[in-house]
Amino acid sequence: MLTRIASVSARRIPRVSAVSTRFYSENQFNKKEKAHEDQYARQHEQEQLKKLRDEIEKKKAELAELEKQHAAAAKSQ
Repeated sequence: MLTRIASVSARRIPRVSAVSTRFYSENQFNKKEKAHEDQYARQHEQEQLKKLRDEIEKKKAELAELEKQHAAAAKSQ
């Protein structure tokens, strides 16, 4: 009986290591997927920041033009 238990236990050990290997590969896949998601998020944030900077520059130019018009109107009065 003891030999039967020992042989069954010995057969189960390779199955456990195969499962560990599978989890390892899934873990690597998850890391790669997360890296791609992070890269997409950074790229999206950079695009949004660029749009905001462009809007700020347009608003600054518009403000400068309005200040010129205001100064011209103040001189004419």
